[in-house]
Amino acid sequence: MKKKAVTKKKKTEASLKIGKEIWPMERDVLFRPDRMKYVRKLIKSEGCVFCKAAKNEPSFETLCVYKSKHSMVLLNKFPYNSGHVLVLPIRHCGDLLKLSDAEYQDINKTIRLVMKGLEDIYQPGGMNLGMNHGAVAGAGIPEHLHYHVIPRWSGDLNFFPLIAETKVLVESLEQTYERLLGYFKKV
Repeated sequence: MKKKAVTKKKKTEASLKIGKEIWPMERDVLFRPDRMKYVRKLIKSEGCVFCKAAKNEPSFETLCVYKSKHSMVLLNKFPYNSGHVLVLPIRHCGDLLKLSDAEYQDINKTIRLVMKGLEDIYQPGGMNLGMNHGAVAGAGIPEHLHYHVIPRWSGDLNFFPLIAETKVLVESLEQTYERLLGYFKKV
């Protein structure tokens, strides 16, 4: 019995030694310096970025992939996961209670359409759907309502976002845009 314990201890010590020799030197590094300006709120845009997208046809420049009569779908410029989109009214409005019935119904239809599209394209295990209503509630752009729709997979949140405040995505915004644009062109 003592011999097993000694052997196990030696294996553990060897593993720790190998780990110490490799880990600090061999690791992947993900650099996203463009995100720092956003995180630190150093980027101040003139006017509402959502209204700018609303005035134009869907394009990668505006990150808009779909428009209906009263709502539109934009990619989140700094997504939490691949496929993270925003569903928002075309009209500049920061209060859900001030939407007309037609706007409210159209946004909800668009949310369902988006969820169906994300389901078909990404086959996630689940989705987060939510809105931060007002600045105090955490809305980054409180003057223009927007719902977040985020595909989720089992185990997609690891230590990286918690410790390093960094999220690793499996596709670029360009790839997400092309996938979603292709879907919405069919509907």
